[in-house]
Amino acid sequence: MAAGTLSEDEAVTRLSALAHETRLKLFRILIAAGPQGLPAGTLAERLGVSPSNLSAHLAILSHAGLVAARRDGRRRIYSVDLTEAGALIDFLVSDCCAGHPEVCEAIAPGALSCR
Repeated sequence: MAAGTLSEDEAVTRLSALAHETRLKLFRILIAAGPQGLPAGTLAERLGVSPSNLSAHLAILSHAGLVAARRDGRRRIYSVDLTEAGALIDFLVSDCCAGHPEVCEAIAPGALSCR
């Protein structure tokens, strides 16, 4: 899906997936890890959750299209689907930036620049 083509239903699904403290922390850890992602064991350790609890949270984020998994030998590596996360961000800011970029700057100054 190209950025900017997210439906309201898809946006609600993604926002609902992020509307949980553990999943939001998980998403932020994975964003910081970048495209290389992190193995499930590392994620569970950083979050202080059991593997089964982590698996449930990852399933919700994956179902929402925000997280992808790949195999690396016996490990599963998880990463944020940057295209899909970008589509959500684009959906959230498209109205204010379409003719009113100053609104987006006032809402989150510098948010779109890497720190």
